[in-house]
Amino acid sequence: MKRVLLKLSGEALAGDKKTGFDDATIVAVAKQVKQLVDEGIQVGIVIGGGNFWRGRTSESIDRTKADQIGMLATVMNCIYVSEIFRSEGMMTNILTPFECGSFTKLFSKDRANKYFAKNMVVFFAGGTGHPFFSTDTATVLRAVEIEADAILLAKAIDGVYDSDPNRNPEAVKFDEISIAEVIDRKLEVVDLAASILCMENKMPMYVFALAEEGSIVKAITGDFNGTKVTV
Repeated sequence: MKRVLLKLSGEALAGDKKTGFDDATIVAVAKQVKQLVDEGIQVGIVIGGGNFWRGRTSESIDRTKADQIGMLATVMNCIYVSEIFRSEGMMTNILTPFECGSFTKLFSKDRANKYFAKNMVVFFAGGTGHPFFSTDTATVLRAVEIEADAILLAKAIDGVYDSDPNRNPEAVKFDEISIAEVIDRKLEVVDLAASILCMENKMPMYVFALAEEGSIVKAITGDFNGTKVTV
């Protein structure tokens, strides 16, 4: 692989605290990403906002406003994680689909490619810039736009199962499954809009547990313990 898009959940970055940031977790991610960058792999990153805000769980305010808060949560996450990456010796830049003053740059494919050519890790913050679309959808959209070879989906569980392993102790994990079967079986690896976008654009995904040591590097270099979602 020459270019990948890594999706990190906000909750995963919070570690056991569930909210805010767990620096040890983020440093561990940064060290793995640096390994990839040092090997010449271009890395884009999307981060969810769940360690600050989950708009869909809010019943007291307008959904559009709730989603806008969520978009800003992803911007905060990307600014923070970007700085940790810089402290580990990487160059970074943050792109958003809307103006954030001098905090970020406005997204365009040309700008992203320019940063990749300079060996930078590019953070795609702010989701799609529109309400009613999750960071899952933003992840696939950006991956397709930048022509990534694959999406690396770092989650709390170690792959795709035939049912929720937290509720069913006999749930079976797939080593490999097609995106069409994911959609047919409603397995919710990513949300439906993101799944369909993956299928239509033939974008494979590697789903694995962020907590597993070296899991990001393993998704590319072998010894992969998660699930490959094929197209």
